Amino acid sequence: MPELPEVETTCRGIAPYVEGQQVHSVIVRQAKLRWPIPLSLYELEGKKILSVTRCAKYILLQSTHGCVILHLGMSGSLRIIDASLAPEKHDHIDIVFSTGKAIRLRDPRRFGAVLWTQDNPLEHKLLSKLGLDPLSDAFTAKFLYKISRKRRVSVKQFIMNAQVVVGVGNIYASESLFMAGISPKRVAGNISLARYQKLVDSIKIVLASAIEQGGTTLRGFIQVEGKPGYFQQQLNVYARAGEKCNTCNTLIKKITQGQRSSFYCPLCQK
Repeated sequence: MPELPEVETTCRGIAPYVEGQQVHSVIVRQAKLRWPIPLSLYELEGKKILSVTRCAKYILLQSTHGCVILHLGMSGSLRIIDASLAPEKHDHIDIVFSTGKAIRLRDPRRFGAVLWTQDNPLEHKLLSKLGLDPLSDAFTAKFLYKISRKRRVSVKQFIMNAQVVVGVGNIYASESLFMAGISPKRVAGNISLARYQKLVDSIKIVLASAIEQGGTTLRGFIQVEGKPGYFQQQLNVYARAGEKCNTCNTLIKKITQGQRSSFYCPLCQK
């Protein structure tokens, strides 16, 4: 599944081709994604795209008359293409601009979503109850410390809870906990403010680094221009069970938490 850095990279990649452009037409080849594509999406035709922004792992295309709420699901990706380019099997939706360019959604597993609202998108039921964005100024150690008190869940599951903080997926949670020197098994409510400060700093650094390098390609993500991301080359613990830690040479361990695999160094992370 594309994670927050992949979604942010996608937003930055498509924005120069989309912002300020008028939509010529909307082409829907497959209307059955996670939810059926609403007929109201065609209201986008003739409108100008004002901005491309991200909320959690949702991409928001704000127009003069409403907003497209787009999620890439498990296998989705967006491309900027010439509108005349013939679609392939899993190319489900095109948003065509008067420039002759188009945004094309490819989604082999069809778990993505393309929705339309004329209201404030942040008040949409999918977005209104989400937690803080980890790259925002509001995401602080004091915030995590305060809401973690009396929580008995593991710290890794805690920071992956979208009602606490959005977009810290399995890869980046593992890498951030390693950077902070915190075991994924630690109980969230028992972690000190000082250690949460290290964790918050690490989350911001890891995500920012991943965005700068184009995200990961572990689930087949491809950047807008068709080049793979490179962050996977610098993973310290994720998917490295049985390999030596880059810091201390201790073997990386793998455990299961909340039906997700966790990777950590038992010496560096306490």
